[in-house]
Amino acid sequence: TNLQEVAQMMMDADCGEIPIVDGENKPVGVVTDRDIVCRAVAQGRNPLKLTATDCMSEPCITVPSDMSIEDCCDVLEDNQIRRVPVIDDRGVCCGIVSQADIARHHLKDEIVEVLEEVSQPQKV
Repeated sequence: TNLQEVAQMMMDADCGEIPIVDGENKPVGVVTDRDIVCRAVAQGRNPLKLTATDCMSEPCITVPSDMSIEDCCDVLEDNQIRRVPVIDDRGVCCGIVSQADIARHHLKDEIVEVLEEVSQPQKV
């Protein structure tokens, strides 16, 4: 999928991440708004000539659909990511959990901890 189409999907869905899936709808990576800026625009590459694969973050960190929200928050924190694709028991992408989702469900302690951990300088 060309990058402009991915960006349009983000606008249409009012989101900052699009999962990239294989032919069986299993996640292989994600493209974030930040990926587009850092891996295309900031490097002087023409985003109109790039595809999702050219900019995606991989490997794709995922969580199972039956994972508790607390454990999901741990995954966000441990990987310093703001969103994580959710997979069903077949490994197929069935959704995304974001910091905003956690905040909207009034899980104040969890969102404060996630924000603190995700916002730390990158671990080397």
